[in-house]
Amino acid sequence: MKKLHFEIFINAKPEKVWDTVINKESYVEWTRVFSPTPGSTSTYVGGWNKGDTIKFIGSEDENGKENGMLSEIAESRKPEFISIRHLGMINNGVEDTTSDQVKPWIGAHENYTFTEVDGGTKFEVDTDTAEEYEEMFSDAWPKALEKLKEVAER
Repeated sequence: MKKLHFEIFINAKPEKVWDTVINKESYVEWTRVFSPTPGSTSTYVGGWNKGDTIKFIGSEDENGKENGMLSEIAESRKPEFISIRHLGMINNGVEDTTSDQVKPWIGAHENYTFTEVDGGTKFEVDTDTAEEYEEMFSDAWPKALEKLKEVAER
């Protein structure tokens, strides 16, 4: 598992950035880069409180079945920190927590840190990823953070 780090300064208070990150409407907007196929969106089903199960749904197959990640919120301290622990994948609407394909992801974390700096927020993402996805995430995360900045600063 590879650890990746990304950060951006956003000219908005941590509370506003937090709300932009987790609000369903703004989440779909700032995470669109993770589902670049025309007509595809990135969304979630579930909650952002510690212990909540959350499904990150990036696309649907031709039959309308969901694909994405099955996760839980390992920690949630508004407006400072969110830790997401990945539990498995969702393929064609079926949750998979045991196959060889998902074993490398089980227990991987995606952490968001919100630090107030000079009246704004330093937003940091620390994420575990399988090496085969390192290039994709290294390209996508900076784009997603620029979009998050744009949306949060409106």
